[in-house]
Amino acid sequence: MQLLELFKYMISCKSQTPDDGGLLDFIENYLPDFKAVRVDVEDVKNLFIYKKFGEGDHLCFAGHVDVVPAGSEGWDTNPYEAVEKDGYIYGRGTQDMKSGLAAFTQAVRETQEFKGTLSLLLTSDEEGDAFYGTVEVLKYLEKEGMLPDYAVVAEPTCEDVFGDAIKVGRRGSINGYITVKGKQGHAAYPEKGINPINLLAPRLANMAGVDLDNGDEFFSPSKFVITDIRAGMQVTNVTPNELKMMFNVRNTTLTTQKEVTAFVAKHLDGLDYELRLTQGSYPFRTDTDTKVVKNIDEAIEKVTGIRPKHSTAGGTSDARFMAPLGIKVIEFGVRNDTIHSVNERTSVKEVLELYEVFKNLIVEWK
Repeated sequence: MQLLELFKYMISCKSQTPDDGGLLDFIENYLPDFKAVRVDVEDVKNLFIYKKFGEGDHLCFAGHVDVVPAGSEGWDTNPYEAVEKDGYIYGRGTQDMKSGLAAFTQAVRETQEFKGTLSLLLTSDEEGDAFYGTVEVLKYLEKEGMLPDYAVVAEPTCEDVFGDAIKVGRRGSINGYITVKGKQGHAAYPEKGINPINLLAPRLANMAGVDLDNGDEFFSPSKFVITDIRAGMQVTNVTPNELKMMFNVRNTTLTTQKEVTAFVAKHLDGLDYELRLTQGSYPFRTDTDTKVVKNIDEAIEKVTGIRPKHSTAGGTSDARFMAPLGIKVIEFGVRNDTIHSVNERTSVKEVLELYEVFKNLIVEWK
């Protein structure tokens, strides 16, 4: 297959989380010279496939074959039929992330020489809970002493033009759940109850949208973002017994759960409240002086003429599971302006150039 034929085939495979749409079996067969390991857990399918060309670094290309649901309305084309028009290819997953999947699969397939080991780490559960996906493969690789030295996750990272940004890290995500206690009462006799809405309201201005740190050259500040407030029984004559508030902090390396707890305690001082925190991901940053960052910068500039900025913006990716294990990981892919949207698309030019970047990265690895 040629690259664009491969890309269109991948789009036509309906691989909605956690279904891989048959893609992992296909890729295993598409790379016959590579050794394949399947790490399937529950209903999640995972593939690690590798080839040792010689002594040297282990470079891994990582990503997911699964996509979010297409939805039933608003598409101008069949979301699971790659449609090419006006220089673009339309379909669910074109940006997130079958463009990256096709580009690095083809680049690796065509590689004849490399100073070390090349591998692909693929999961069908990145867009879902991610409990049994990449994290399970990494457990296996750590146990077998096969963890990569470097990894490139081909998530869509570019913003305005292809080549303008790579991810060298990601913020973490702290979720908070607050319950403010009161005393239910009659709205006609507010003095006989304790209305938790009244207790919280004057404090919100000093909490909502407040920065918990100043950020740094790589991270924007950690912000206290309130996502939900609810109380009462949806009637007008009863004041509530308690109020529940939810919030999220996309945290930098400068803010931890400890600082979030202290922030809440400061602003809810004197109230009867409960706080529960969970953390779905932790912040990380790959040093920009590492080999993978320098090499991908050079490859991107050679192909596009652009020197990419180093960003940590956006949500989370499976790179968050790699960094804590000492893997030097970055993310690079096509533009991300239509990810998860109706009429998701990417340009033919970007797919071809992404493939060229990955080919150059492999050939010029040093």
